[in-house]
Amino acid sequence: MSTAAEPDRGRILIVKTTSMGDVVHALPAVTDLLRNRPGLAVDWLVEAPFAAIPLLHPGVRRVIPIAWRKWRRSLFAPATRAALGAARAELRRDRYDLVIDLQGLLKSVMWGLQARGPLAGYDRHSVREPLAALAYRRTARVPRELHAVARCRSLVAQLMGDALPATPPDFGLVVPAPSARGWAAPDNAAALVPCASRPEKLWPEDRWIAVGLRLRKAGLQPVVVWGSEDERRRAERIADGCGALVPPFLGVADMAAVLGRARQIVGLDTGFSHLGAAFGAPTVGIYCDHEPGLAGITGPGPVASVGGRRQVPTLDAVLQLLERHLAT
Repeated sequence: MSTAAEPDRGRILIVKTTSMGDVVHALPAVTDLLRNRPGLAVDWLVEAPFAAIPLLHPGVRRVIPIAWRKWRRSLFAPATRAALGAARAELRRDRYDLVIDLQGLLKSVMWGLQARGPLAGYDRHSVREPLAALAYRRTARVPRELHAVARCRSLVAQLMGDALPATPPDFGLVVPAPSARGWAAPDNAAALVPCASRPEKLWPEDRWIAVGLRLRKAGLQPVVVWGSEDERRRAERIADGCGALVPPFLGVADMAAVLGRARQIVGLDTGFSHLGAAFGAPTVGIYCDHEPGLAGITGPGPVASVGGRRQVPTLDAVLQLLERHLAT
């Protein structure tokens, strides 16, 4: 397998479009890239709702947002065709030494092939959708049993001809200031993240209230975050039970400003929990319908994951982990 172009001032395109947690997990690979090649220009192709996340990494030069989830519902509409053309033009603006598909799906291949540069990714034994590997000019084998962060780092290192990273993952995130439309959390804020994409992932509200009360006893101010109307109503019920604050609706960048300053986070297996942990906040991840092994909470601060598929964690199990964080 040949390596990418050697000059430090080359260009690399990262293709990692969804979901929020997956985008967060890919960030340390960019830090590795730039540590080995300080002058490298790194661009990132991502779904528009998550575009704020790679922008928080100072090593990412340009973010190219797409709205494929929206566009695929009306492919032949004039507005969609115009948007697709504009996205393709952005992808072809620069020539890349390597286009690295960290997603490993046919849809990510479809976008990666539109960029100007050789497309690379996981080999057929490692990739999520084996047909995707047929489109890659370069491939690397990465064990499937690795954590998602380690898989991304290993793939990028092999494709670039670098040694496999032995250092802890560095997400490289810079905590943003709240925007003019944002919300300033108190200095002693502790974030509760009861949001989930599916009902099976939810944790009972009375347990969230108990966690909030324990945080208040520790001198922290619980803040319950949300992203949809159903989640807002749930957040307000939890807040009523434990004296928590409920911010207004926040976009990803303004939510990052809250999570990046949180003293403690307790959250479900959702993108905001992973984002907060990546900033270094002590984080307890609650898994109610998914095994945390390959995508558990990870970050530079104290982190812990509890639960699993059909294993809704008890309140005591979560509080025990929380006590360890509060003690330090």
